[in-house]
Amino acid sequence: MKAIPHLTAAILLALSLGACTGPDPAATAGAEAPAETAAAATPTDEADADEGRGGDAPAAPDQRDLPVVQEAWVSALDPADNIDSPASWTAPDGSGWVIATAKATDRLVIYDAATGATLRTVGSHGTGEVQFDRPNGVAVVDDLLFVVERDNHRVQVLRLPDFGHVASFGADDLLKPYGLWVRPTDAGYTLYVTDAYMAGEDAEGEDILPPLGELDRRIKRYELVRQGEGLEARLAGAFGDTGEAGALRIVESIWGDAANDRLLIAEEDESYANEIKIYTLDGTFSGRTFGGDMIAAQAEGIALKACAGDGGWWVTTEQGKERTVFHLFARDSLEHVGAVAGARVANTDGIWLGGSSERFPQGALFAVHDDQGVVALDWRDIAGTLSLPSCTTE
Repeated sequence: MKAIPHLTAAILLALSLGACTGPDPAATAGAEAPAETAAAATPTDEADADEGRGGDAPAAPDQRDLPVVQEAWVSALDPADNIDSPASWTAPDGSGWVIATAKATDRLVIYDAATGATLRTVGSHGTGEVQFDRPNGVAVVDDLLFVVERDNHRVQVLRLPDFGHVASFGADDLLKPYGLWVRPTDAGYTLYVTDAYMAGEDAEGEDILPPLGELDRRIKRYELVRQGEGLEARLAGAFGDTGEAGALRIVESIWGDAANDRLLIAEEDESYANEIKIYTLDGTFSGRTFGGDMIAAQAEGIALKACAGDGGWWVTTEQGKERTVFHLFARDSLEHVGAVAGARVANTDGIWLGGSSERFPQGALFAVHDDQGVVALDWRDIAGTLSLPSCTTE
């Protein structure tokens, strides 16, 4: 979802970052990025569920002195696409792709995971197979690509590398779906989808948030069973706490940790809080939230860097209009272990942690940049900057 604009003076941010930044990351990009202008920074687009919420008061200038990690690459930027979320996939030959959803042009944009070069686009506007209407959340598990379509009210599953259609489901259940997390099971997959349905609009055309008692269906859970080369999907339940602390007011990003029986869900209603809520895998609010004292702008993308022995770190996104801040929390204790900013990346929606590759031996953090493209941050640079211990992946 799009962040409430933070009316921050660019010169103040430049001063706060300038002491830490190195050369222009565009010099290392796999594809030359066009110059960004104020006119192109935010594409004209239909309002997301959270736009107009959170108040109109300008945010205080972000003067935090944060360590800066240079982007390994910055993709070509296309403001017409309105890029929302990335996911990465590694082919049997070791080559890799970053697959990103383009909300405004109803397609997928495929980038080379090692260089950021744009390889191709997939899909078109429509309701058929490999057609999309406002694709938003995306995930890759095994050789399957899961795409949430907000305005087709469904999840579409495609098989990689040819993007052949496998299944579509959810149209009878989903109202305004955004994000997802997919967990492999013995029979197939369990899939959680966030659903930011609203209670209509007010006289000014702003979304009306449902009362707390009607937020009990914010997350839909599906069981997907393998049927030959296909998948059979059924709605296994819906949940959402209706109490003040646990209610999911504005939802998009979600990620899980089966080893610790946790679902982390970002609260994006800035008029309430910028925080992460913790649910169990069965849909029960744990009574715990975190990040509210650290995350200054809208809480957005979530990803888990899982290490052997149930170790690792949660990466959460603070979607600052002028710069994105990535907060890291210990996987087990949820203790805040540090935060970094990119030299260039800003206004980030989705993120994805890619696995090891020749270019990124310890993996990479792929992040959307200002609705227009994707950047890559080498995990070695993040870990080195924050003095994190080595991580043997699960």
